[in-house]
Amino acid sequence: MSSFQREREALGHRLRDLRIAAQLTGRALAQRAGGWPSSKVSKIEFGKQTPSVRDLELWASHCDAAEHLPELLGALLSLETHYQEHRRQFHAGMARHQRDFATMEAETRFIQNFESSCVSGLLQTPDYARCRLAEAVTYNGSPDDLDDAVAARMERQHVLYAPGKRFHIVMTEAALRYRLCPPAVMEGQLDRLVSASTMRRVRLGIIPFEATCPVMPVHGFWLFDEQLVRAETFTAELHITESSELQAYARIFNDLAGAAVYDAEVRELITGLMAQLPRAVP
Repeated sequence: MSSFQREREALGHRLRDLRIAAQLTGRALAQRAGGWPSSKVSKIEFGKQTPSVRDLELWASHCDAAEHLPELLGALLSLETHYQEHRRQFHAGMARHQRDFATMEAETRFIQNFESSCVSGLLQTPDYARCRLAEAVTYNGSPDDLDDAVAARMERQHVLYAPGKRFHIVMTEAALRYRLCPPAVMEGQLDRLVSASTMRRVRLGIIPFEATCPVMPVHGFWLFDEQLVRAETFTAELHITESSELQAYARIFNDLAGAAVYDAEVRELITGLMAQLPRAVP
């Protein structure tokens, strides 16, 4: 269970205690709250649904627990630092989200990044980044600030040359094979990775298909100084700060990194993939 889910369940249990103390059934509270479905009360109490600020205000009011509202709002704020919907993040545009990442990267000395299905954002070419970021417009309802977002992602890459920084980036071979962009764009992207494999502050590893994978590569994630993990789903971003989970992610990253090849072997693998790309017919 993630720290986010534990916190959501803890908030639900607290709300249930307040309802019981007010001697209200779930149905009665739902009716007083303006006709909520009775299932909403149950879902919130059992950690299946995250309440909104307005939900907490109504809950505290109808349970005669206004003095507990600051505590409840604080718990909700903590939840939202762990789990942020992409639609909320992208409401002001994708460029803002990229700048948020840049701030975190600037404040971190050692960044570990694993990607199972796409090239790391710190190593993307502008054309490849454009293809990836365009998905947010299509699927996440982001405003179309694609040009600014691509520029912001490219600006992030300046951190690769900052003194005192270290980067360990691991990707699967699948991430280099998925046709997420036209072949000509992918060729340029693979060429960029060949160059990245020689960078002074970057350790680039690729897990080849023939390697034995120690753990199923379910999703990509970023580990910042082993103090914060950021991981994305299709619709949300998860921020993980709980100590035991950070330790688990650090171990998973190390095990995945141990299955990867590096240096000359990486360059040989990538150039082999480049040779397999379809060529445009003259």
